[in-house]
Amino acid sequence: MQDTLIRRTLALLAIAVMALAAGCSTIKFSYNQGDTLLYWWLDSYVDFEGQQADVTKRDINTLFQWHRQTQLQDYAALLGTWQRQLAGNPTQADLVNAYREVRVRTERLAARAVPEMTTLALSITPEQIGNIERKFNSKNEEYRRKFISGSNDKRNRARFKKSMEQFELWFGNFSSEQEATLRRASDARPLDNNLWLDERVYRQRRIVAMLRDVQQKKMNREQATARVQALQKELFTRMESPERKAFYDASLDQNTRFILTGIRIATPQQKAHAQQRMQGWINDFHALAAGK
Repeated sequence: MQDTLIRRTLALLAIAVMALAAGCSTIKFSYNQGDTLLYWWLDSYVDFEGQQADVTKRDINTLFQWHRQTQLQDYAALLGTWQRQLAGNPTQADLVNAYREVRVRTERLAARAVPEMTTLALSITPEQIGNIERKFNSKNEEYRRKFISGSNDKRNRARFKKSMEQFELWFGNFSSEQEATLRRASDARPLDNNLWLDERVYRQRRIVAMLRDVQQKKMNREQATARVQALQKELFTRMESPERKAFYDASLDQNTRFILTGIRIATPQQKAHAQQRMQGWINDFHALAAGK
């Protein structure tokens, strides 16, 4: 599924991405390095200066402490639910519900991160807003090269490659026959990368507008907090707005059908691989929550 599910109001929401869709065999290693990685990720956009860097590191550490102590056991329980569903015959409704469960947790994280995001917004300079805009533009050009430019076949291949990386993370290797089935199912989905880019650019512009608003109006903390919260609400409710709901609903339907195809063609051995992978992540979440 498109990772736009994890709506990032700046980079703090990347924690949810890392925790719930980690791209490595162990969440534990990534999570224990997460505060440093998140700081580097943010710095690549902002280019922190002096005390601003120290405050950002402190706030990221505070957010990780809260996340470790209050959220990881819940993530383990959620993965346990998915394990049980995979052992049976999961339905498309199960996958849609999984999407919604992740969204709930992402919104919870965003709400908790408001104080840290407000501090960051208050500290951003006009020059740093320019840095963020340039980084957004650079990443968008990269997205265009990978997923928009070229023939439909090239774009389908790029999308399928990205999907297979996730399938193989969960299920291990697929046979050529299975890959052919998944490729047909993937190609049956509309090529809507231009629309996803439009959504991406919209969110980026709204983030930049919020930062400029805070900076130019010299907002106090209370005003900036309200502005950050308003932006969060806008971005999270956008998928329910009249002009976008049909697109988001169709995308969710198409992607969950595609994922269900992968689950249904998986062999018992591949499902066992997924069960073991999920158990490893569950164990990691429990260990992390215990401070290990």
